[in-house]
Amino acid sequence: MKKYIIRLSTDEREKLQRLITSGRGPARMFTRARILLKADQSVEGPGWADEQISEALDITIQTIERVRRQLVEEGFDAVLARRPYTQKVSRKKIDGDVEAHLIALSCGEPPAGRARWTLRLLADTIVELGYIDSISHEAIRQTLKKTNLSHG
Repeated sequence: MKKYIIRLSTDEREKLQRLITSGRGPARMFTRARILLKADQSVEGPGWADEQISEALDITIQTIERVRRQLVEEGFDAVLARRPYTQKVSRKKIDGDVEAHLIALSCGEPPAGRARWTLRLLADTIVELGYIDSISHEAIRQTLKKTNLSHG
């Protein structure tokens, strides 16, 4: 027995039919609309099994189950709406203050016993001096590259 049963109202069926025949919008929305129409268990709906829908629309049964669940849990509009795009915000470890110390350090004399500063040595020294908790040598390289300080 299905856990999430789809029963569309007449208005919802008409809205989905108009949406499909309009031909405008993202493919994901059309696929979801077709799933809802085929899986509709109401008097007007065909009430297809997931396997039939999967074959007819060339999609996985898991996708059909996800659409069923989303309709029941989040509602009709949520199924057709696109999720808002949220760009991952990168946390910059090196702010202006740390960058200034890094540049000053890389332009200065290397520690005793060293001929020059290496990226790993710069990273370790910045951490030892307490300017930052941890940093990779790659972050040091990118910062020095950004400031046009060739290193090596």
